[in-house]
Amino acid sequence: MLRFKSIFPKIEKPLIAMAHVPPLPGTPLFDSAKGVQGLIDHVKRDTELLLEAGFDAILFCNEGDRPYQLKAGLEASAVMARVVTECKPSDRPFGVDFLWDSQCALAIAVATDAHFMREVIDGTWESDMGLWQPDAAKLLRDRRAFGREDLAIFANITPEFASSIGTRTAAQMARSTVVSSLADVILVSGPMAGSEPDVGTVAEVRAAVPADIPVLLNTGAKSATISKYLKHANGCIVGSDLKRDGHTWNEVDPKRAKQFIEAARSA
Repeated sequence: MLRFKSIFPKIEKPLIAMAHVPPLPGTPLFDSAKGVQGLIDHVKRDTELLLEAGFDAILFCNEGDRPYQLKAGLEASAVMARVVTECKPSDRPFGVDFLWDSQCALAIAVATDAHFMREVIDGTWESDMGLWQPDAAKLLRDRRAFGREDLAIFANITPEFASSIGTRTAAQMARSTVVSSLADVILVSGPMAGSEPDVGTVAEVRAAVPADIPVLLNTGAKSATISKYLKHANGCIVGSDLKRDGHTWNEVDPKRAKQFIEAARSA
């Protein structure tokens, strides 16, 4: 909670906007004609629109790298670090995420001076990427070794494109992730990017973890429904609803971004 409060000292329920990075070099959908500069130009435009709309923070993520992988290449870490460095805001917090390699996300956070990172940090999952076993112990030890104990870790306990191997409920996993894996923030997601989780699940997770641990809606935030989630969640991360036609991999639509801000602030 101290890390979260240090990032958002005066904001009760932060609204964090996704800056989705187009496919990186080496991935199947990378646009080699536009190259790395094309990635920077795209993300810089989106980020400027999101800041103008009034979001409290930006979260950079390699959303375009389908199909996702569990081990990032060196080129991915390097290019993501360059994109974030050239596009990060100077007047408000930002975070980083890498689908789905927490060590890569940490490396990018260290390189760019990010305020927070988002990842799945524990559990065992069957997923579109195969069997998935994150290592919270190594992640937190490396955070300490790299001198970034100020870096807040937002832990996704219901990751997209995956399901848990085991019988624990989302609420039980959330509490365990706080107590055992020392997460700073708990995130609740739907089954895919842009998909809403059940609002009852968000409420159960909020009730299960200590009151001083923030619980955020991680996917499926929409201007039409955000009010019901903010009754339970301590803020949200939003991406797809801000895009043209509400489609995850399109560019940011400034009208939709402002519409979301208005709906969330009024809620």
